[in-house]
Amino acid sequence: MVEVTVTPQSSLADRPVQIRVRGLSPSQLVTLRAWLKDEQGERFQSRAFFRADGAGEVDPGLHAALGGSYSGVWPMGLLWFLQPDTLFRRLVKRDVAGSPFRVRLEVLDGLSLGTDPKEQPLASCEAERWYVGPGVQRVPVREGRVRGALFLPP
Repeated sequence: MVEVTVTPQSSLADRPVQIRVRGLSPSQLVTLRAWLKDEQGERFQSRAFFRADGAGEVDPGLHAALGGSYSGVWPMGLLWFLQPDTLFRRLVKRDVAGSPFRVRLEVLDGLSLGTDPKEQPLASCEAERWYVGPGVQRVPVREGRVRGALFLPP
């Protein structure tokens, strides 16, 4: 049974996570795809092609991506190389304190170039990427022409 995990499942957006796939056949070619929808409903996705090791595992922190959105060893590549489905869109988080980005990670059999999110994955999981830690207080700043926000730790 194929399994993909993200550790930790919930984390701050600037913290590293470990992505691992287990249960593949040795040397099996797979596509790891990450995607999310932003607050406007726009989809962003990335993909990387991997060959499983002798134990049937893929770890983007140890194994080089053979192609896709990036190539080489990039432990966080699936999250760093998210691209919009619609040209000229930017991934921006407006509600930083109220909700996380929910990133869906999927393992697809073979080399998958399609953009259809309905492709049947071998395994999938979800990761939460928060922009504000627990207990952080957001204070709006309005002084003269200056506008912004001050984030105070607990």
